[in-house]
Formats: sequence, structure tokens, C-alpha cells
Amino acid sequence: MIELEGVPELIDPVMVAAFEGWNDAGDAASTAVGHLDREWKGEVFAALDAEDYYDFQVNRPTVWLDGGARKIVWPTTRLSVVRVGGEKPRDLVLVRGIEPSMRWRSFCNEILGFAHELGVEMVVILGALLGDTPHTRPVPVSGVTSDADLARTMDLEETRYEGPTGIVGILQEACTHAGVPAVSLWAAVPHYVSQPPNPKATLALLNRLEDLIGLRIPLGELAEDARAWQLGVDQLAAEDSEVAEYVQSLEEARDTAELPEASGEAIAREFERYLRRRDGGPGQAPGGHATETGSGTGEGPGPYLRDTSGPGPGPGRGKPPRAPRPGPPGPESSAGPGPGPESGPDKGPEPGAGPDGKPGPDSGPADDGDSSDD
Repeated sequence: MIELEGVPELIDPVMVAAFEGWNDAGDAASTAVGHLDREWKGEVFAALDAEDYYDFQVNRPTVWLDGGARKIVWPTTRLSVVRVGGEKPRDLVLVRGIEPSMRWRSFCNEILGFAHELGVEMVVILGALLGDTPHTRPVPVSGVTSDADLARTMDLEETRYEGPTGIVGILQEACTHAGVPAVSLWAAVPHYVSQPPNPKATLALLNRLEDLIGLRIPLGELAEDARAWQLGVDQLAAEDSEVAEYVQSLEEARDTAELPEASGEAIAREFERYLRRRDGGPGQAPGGHATETGSGTGEGPGPYLRDTSGPGPGPGRGKPPRAPRPGPPGPESSAGPGPGPESGPDKGPEPGAGPDGKPGPDSGPADDGDSSDD
């Protein structure tokens, strides 16, 4: 039984989740949730027991020094709550962690247990995939759901994807079966420059999240970081004629595919976002925290934090590494320009690979992570 005595009653709460690993090309999704947590000063109120879901030979704990004292950071998934101020305040429950190594059904049930106890009205799961998309164009973001009614009322696409999936797909289906409205937002990351960070993809996810839940998200330096990232990739591509030619072919394919869709819908969304920011719409400034305990940094232990080792290492910033020469499309690059749900989030790296498509130490989620006893 989950008890949350220290967390006050929440206002119209929405759960926003992202997981590092197979579903997180360029670390775009996990960085987006981390950005929300920092900007709105989230208070960690719970963490899942790392022993239950992680293989420590795959996701190894790290040691760090805190004032001379050695501490261990265990790979896990943490939950925090923020209250977004404004004329109509509301709360967000942020879930950020690592894709579990095992017992996926139990993992999802535990997340849903928190959602039920907190009265969460909708779950939004962020993900990022590798695709054939040029870095010079706006990042495609697909909004998909398994709920036909939700797809119709929120202008989303009903997923038709078939194939290997990750924890994002499993959690979305678990929400659907539990009767909790759930949406997945997927950003497409250029496969030829997949190394993290990718602030442009993170920014695109946050913009789409704004539209979905009707909140103004403070973006901080993300817009400037996205411009710097694109300029850096431009310079790298200019140094290699083959890469430059390949990027040009992607641009032409993307422009041709989008030409018939030059409707006012996308322009209207951008204009509405501009008006929200100009007029100081919902979520203009953060209000008080939605928890009564904790340091406000997400590092201090709270009464319900079972794994309080401290924050795990987050993605750093840096100039994008040199773009590799394009080769024959592999599984991680088979999605067409502007991928939709049919191309699927799982056109990213093969199971057992990181977001850059290189083999990782684990065998990945090829068995749905459900082979062990729940």
C-alpha cells in the first residue's frame, strides 16, 4: 500500500515521465523532465527500490564525495511534485529514471499506484527516437495514444505500431488497461548526430507538452542552446562533403513530404504559443511547492524517499561530436522524414544499444523485461 501522508492534495495533476536508455535518443526526453524539475524546483517525495528493477552490472552505481564522505548513487526512478502557479494553478508529478532491467509489469504497477493515490488525471510519457530527419528543420514530434477517444478529442494519432518496444510503450499500455488516459510524445533525433545532448529535440518536446497540457513552461537557455547546437552541427557537416550532401537530400525529402501539409494548423499553434508567452498565460511563474518537506533541490531525503543516495549524473553540455559519414540505413535510421507512429519509436537503436545505436553492455528489452517473476 502506497502512503503519501506528506504530500498535500494536488490540483488537476498530470504525470510527466521520461526514462533514460533505449527510449531516449540524444537524452532529449530525460533532459526535458529534468528541465521541468529544475525550473519549477521539484521536491522528490519517493524513489523506487533499485534492487527490484535494475541490474547493477548493466546500470552500475556510482560513488561520489560529499564533504569528504563517500556516498553511493544507485540507479533508480524518482518521483517529484511541482505546483505551477498562475490564474489556474495545477500540479505536475514528474517521473524521471532509467529504463528498468527487469520486472517491467511490477515497475509499471508501482508507477500507476502513485498515480492513483495522487489523483493523476493524465500520464504523458516523453521519448526520443533516431530517424531520417535533417538537423536544419524543425524537430518532428509525434503525439500518440492507444485511446481512440483521447486521440479524437486531443488531436492525437492512435498508435498502430507493431514491433519491439521499450518501457515507454509498456507504461502507456499499462495506463490504458488501468483506465488512465495516457499520451506519448516522441521527438525524432537525426541519426547522423545522435550523441547527447540535443537541446533542439528537448525544446521541441517541451513546446509540444505546453500545447498538450495548456501550461507555459519557462525555457531558460534552451532556445539559445538549441541555436548553438544547430550551428555546431552545421559547421561539422560543412567539413564533410558527403555529410553535407546527405543532409541536403534529407532536407529535400522533408520539404517535399510537408509541402501538401502547408495548412495553417502548425502556424496557428506557434501563434497561440507566442500569445501565451506575451500575455503571461497559465504557468507564467512557479508558485509554492506541492510538497511540505524536502530541500527543494531534489537531493534531500523526504519522509517517503526510500532511496536517497542523491541525484544521478545528468547529461552534460558540449559541442556535438563529429557527424559520421552516412552509410546504408540500419534499424536505427529507417524512419522516414517526419516519422509518425507507424514508423514507431522503436526505429531507434536496437535493443541493447544506447541512443547512439552502439552496442551497450546489456541485452536490452528484447524479452519485454517480463521474464522474471512479478
